[in-house]
Amino acid sequence: MPLSASFVLRVPYGATDQMGVVYYANYLNWFEMGRTEFCRKYGMPYVNWEEKGVFMPVVEVRCRYKHPARYDDLIRIDTYLKEVKPYSLSFEFKVYRDSDDMFLAEGFTKHGFCDKRGKLLKKPKPFYDKLICLLQQ
Repeated sequence: MPLSASFVLRVPYGATDQMGVVYYANYLNWFEMGRTEFCRKYGMPYVNWEEKGVFMPVVEVRCRYKHPARYDDLIRIDTYLKEVKPYSLSFEFKVYRDSDDMFLAEGFTKHGFCDKRGKLLKKPKPFYDKLICLLQQ
């Protein structure tokens, strides 16, 4: 079973266009929220990463839209840890309308491990070891 975290949010009016459809870039914000919830769920809140000098900039992103989310929909974002490498990690996302489980979108983000100046970090401690341990469970 892949490691995952989920959260539900209600689409605010400001996240939509004139047709009441969620503006496409908002999904990327939701992916960020999913990553944050994932890290928190597994005992590694992102604020702790930064306190230890580890940052995770997005180096690649993809989103495929299947059906529109609309104003006032309750949507669920499921976040999965896809891969951990010495210099990076990747997440997958699935977005559903919570009321009927309609599959709305899917996405992917890849993040590098780096310090505050942007220099790549290899296997940052203690997070890398914890992620590898979680994957092996």
